[in-house]
Amino acid sequence: MPAKPASPKAPARLSLTVNGTPRTAAPADGDMPLIYWLRGELNLTGTHMGCGKGECGACAVLIDGEPARSCQTTLAMAAGRSVTTIEGLGTPQAPHPVQAAFVAEQAAQCGWCTAGMVVESAALLARNPQPGRDEAKAALDGHLCRCGSHHRVLRAVLRAGKGEPS
Repeated sequence: MPAKPASPKAPARLSLTVNGTPRTAAPADGDMPLIYWLRGELNLTGTHMGCGKGECGACAVLIDGEPARSCQTTLAMAAGRSVTTIEGLGTPQAPHPVQAAFVAEQAAQCGWCTAGMVVESAALLARNPQPGRDEAKAALDGHLCRCGSHHRVLRAVLRAGKGEPS
């Protein structure tokens, strides 16, 4: 009698760290855009879906400290990595310097794109704690905002870089 074939192992769960907390997801969810998983499964709703094509920047998160468009990054692409969303940057009691500067400069209007710009700005300041205006503009070039608060956003990034109190 032939040997019974071994039953296939269930695929390992996808593991990643989100805002400092280890998380797992079903392998079947691997093709899901990261933003859907963050918002739907983890209820981290600060990251917003904008264009869905990676062009507007509203969905920006940090993956291993680098900005990434979560609408174009699959859950499988983020597996084994560290993801930071707007919720992971700071708290209301202890905001990240960029968050505090955005408040101080009144840089948010409708707020749809704000989380992506804050996350991108935090990555910029991690690379260069005191960027110049041109460097800040270049870092935020891929973020679309229709509210017209661009001057305030740049002031906020420069304020956060100087470490000015808010």
